[in-house]
Amino acid sequence: MSVIAENIKFLRKKAGFTQEQFANEVGIKRSVVGAYEEARAEPRLQTLISIAKVLNVVADDLIAKDLTKGKEGEPREKVKILSITVDNEENENVELIPQKAAAGYLNGYSDPEYLSELPKFHLPMLPKNATYRAFEISGDSMLPIPSGSIVIGKYIDGFSDIKNGKTYVLLTDKEGVVYKRVFNYIEEKGCLYLVSDNKSYSAYEVAAKDVIEIWEAKAYISIEFPDPDSRNELSLDKIAGMVMDLQNEVKDMKKNIK
Repeated sequence: MSVIAENIKFLRKKAGFTQEQFANEVGIKRSVVGAYEEARAEPRLQTLISIAKVLNVVADDLIAKDLTKGKEGEPREKVKILSITVDNEENENVELIPQKAAAGYLNGYSDPEYLSELPKFHLPMLPKNATYRAFEISGDSMLPIPSGSIVIGKYIDGFSDIKNGKTYVLLTDKEGVVYKRVFNYIEEKGCLYLVSDNKSYSAYEVAAKDVIEIWEAKAYISIEFPDPDSRNELSLDKIAGMVMDLQNEVKDMKKNIK
């Protein structure tokens, strides 16, 4: 396969575009993108310039350099071609990893056949040009989000995109799928610091080399409403008291009107 074909395919997937999305960005047909990536055709100069602009690379590099390799000819670190599935219209699916499938995901995360067998859905409110995956969480370590909730994660390429204190779903060699609040200490200690929202659980470290995938939590779906958050000092008793106060205020207003 030509360098151009390999570069386009690699950079498109790295940017999180499906072929359909990429074709729309460049202004060409999806079938043409497939022809370019399979080296059955090569883009004309103007199309090549448009492709380079969308992929944020120099057109000359797209033609002459193997952008799938690092500076010394070694594979780039912290970059992986993410396996995805698409529907009949080339729209990227959101694959769901149920609790029962979480252990298998550690072995099948890069296997297109495994991913094709997972439940899939679409959420139209999610921004495009990104890859999303859904994970069913278990346990009470991240209360008030209850066990059994579905966390929707946006795929991020590397550690530099982690925002300290935000929540992420991580796939790690030793633990499989975990959902935690994450702090980045890669440069200082070569690890991530994982913290539970439930203070009954101790924080712990995960070595950078053990991290396989990082998904930034963007939304969650639950059939249970969370209990009032004690951190905001809202208990059920206080809520009941607020309702009583409101009822008394309404009664006073009615008396004044009379």
